[in-house]
Amino acid sequence: MLNLLWMLLCAGLVFLMQAGFMCLESGLTRAKNSINVAVKNFADFGISLALFWTFGYGIMFGISQAGWFGTSDFFFASQAGQASRIAFFIFQAMFCGTATTIISGAVAERLKFSAYIIIAILVSGIIYPLFGHWAWNDAGWLKQLGFVDFAGSSIVHTVGALVSLATLILIGPRQGRFDPSGKVNKIQGANLPFAVLGALLLWVGWLGFNGGSTLELNEQVPGIILNTLLSGVAGMLTSILYSQWRYRRIEVEELINGSLAGLVAITACCNLVATPLAVIVGGTGAIIAQLVSQSLKRWGIDDAVDAVAIHGGAGIWGTLCVALFGQLELIATGLNRITQLGVQLLGITVVCLWAFGFSWLLLKLLNSVFVLRVSLEAEELGLNVAEHQAKTDTYELLQVMDLQAKTHDLSLRVPVESFTENGHIATRYNQMMDALQKNHQQSVESLEELYAVTATVISAVENSKFSPTDFDSFANRSDELGILGRGLQQIVEMIDLQQQELVGVQEKLQISADKQQNLIIEILKGRFANVPQAILDRIQSIDDLDHLNQLLQQAIAITSLDQFSGHSIAIDQQISSQ
Repeated sequence: MLNLLWMLLCAGLVFLMQAGFMCLESGLTRAKNSINVAVKNFADFGISLALFWTFGYGIMFGISQAGWFGTSDFFFASQAGQASRIAFFIFQAMFCGTATTIISGAVAERLKFSAYIIIAILVSGIIYPLFGHWAWNDAGWLKQLGFVDFAGSSIVHTVGALVSLATLILIGPRQGRFDPSGKVNKIQGANLPFAVLGALLLWVGWLGFNGGSTLELNEQVPGIILNTLLSGVAGMLTSILYSQWRYRRIEVEELINGSLAGLVAITACCNLVATPLAVIVGGTGAIIAQLVSQSLKRWGIDDAVDAVAIHGGAGIWGTLCVALFGQLELIATGLNRITQLGVQLLGITVVCLWAFGFSWLLLKLLNSVFVLRVSLEAEELGLNVAEHQAKTDTYELLQVMDLQAKTHDLSLRVPVESFTENGHIATRYNQMMDALQKNHQQSVESLEELYAVTATVISAVENSKFSPTDFDSFANRSDELGILGRGLQQIVEMIDLQQQELVGVQEKLQISADKQQNLIIEILKGRFANVPQAILDRIQSIDDLDHLNQLLQQAIAITSLDQFSGHSIAIDQQISSQ
């Protein structure tokens, strides 16, 4: 009964990994896709469990046909006296769900939900059960050769990673992930604390994942759990050192990924290695994952959560570590270390060809008739809305902002969701818009008044009537418009003063001209008798003092009135030409 309780408890811990993956992947992706990621994690568990019950368990653990697939235990049913067998089914069903849900994070933010459902069916119904039969069924051909993977570094984790890789190659990177030159642009996750919570939940689940793979509560369990924990810690510390060396700071994502890579790597050999070697397995697993992640980026492959590097790279490394570091007497296959390494390499080759090759071929054919990737518009909008019409307060906030940017309608306000972070942002945004709208209204009013000032100035200029009182209604204001009004009043007063001075000068000039005209007429009358009236009128019509001065000189110098008339016409022509 104790062993039964242990199996069921570990099954519950492995099931908790679904929540861990959901938190991790939702936290590492953008908020506009978080609901889509969460729903995929939930849906793939239901699909994988249903298919595993229907025929997956039978294919994997049923009576083997030549070591290739099982032919019994379809539609698994509970029967009296088979409690241990039922517990084993539940435990293995959780493993099937884990292999499937790894894919959701890698392909996040660009894959259609319906396409993901098809992939989940493909993995949990065909790919995982068949490879599981080859490697874990006692009659499976790989197991017969001596292949060992204690808790699923390759059987669970690498299978999920390789299907992810095939899908990623077909659907391509997210918009903006790589620039035209190939430079990687970081896409920041929406909620890193949520991602850290997911990683912690995965750690808890891994205790059941590895510890429960003994299928009983025996003396191996404490050592397995210790090796699991220390390997995860070694991966975390290695990633901390690497991140500090490369980025001069501790990247949250590096810390999470390193710890998970350590856990994945030790999964295949946690019951076979000494504790110091478990530390080495975890630390090197984190390095392998980092190298794989960098290679994928150089090749333009966009894994949203580094699932391929963590579960694929570290999973393959952990499978090799069975032969490299495992104690031969515990491996108990009867093979020497070199031969065991060859068998492990064979198993890795098979899982790569099967999980990657088969899934790539089927998805390539599917993609030719049913496009797996969402449209660019849907990707930009976010899959929460595009795929599920699941709107959030963040989406509504951005929607109003976008509408205001397009319409320039300052009267629009964002709906406020009380007692939330976005609600506080919305409140502050609305307050800012209130102030902006008020300022805009004041600006409009000031502009209208400025138009009135301009009209007053134009009217005064056109009518040559300048009066300081025209600007009294503006000069009494205390703002910038008042300053302008008072300045215009001062200018008008100066213009009035200059006009008065100009009139005085003109009056004086008129008096001088009259005297000059009379002097010329008196000289002509004194020298000549009967001066024609036309000459007198001509002299009186001239106001220009320079002209009159020249005529005065001529009046004194001429000897006949004919000469005066000729000189007068010449002077007029000279002045006209000037």
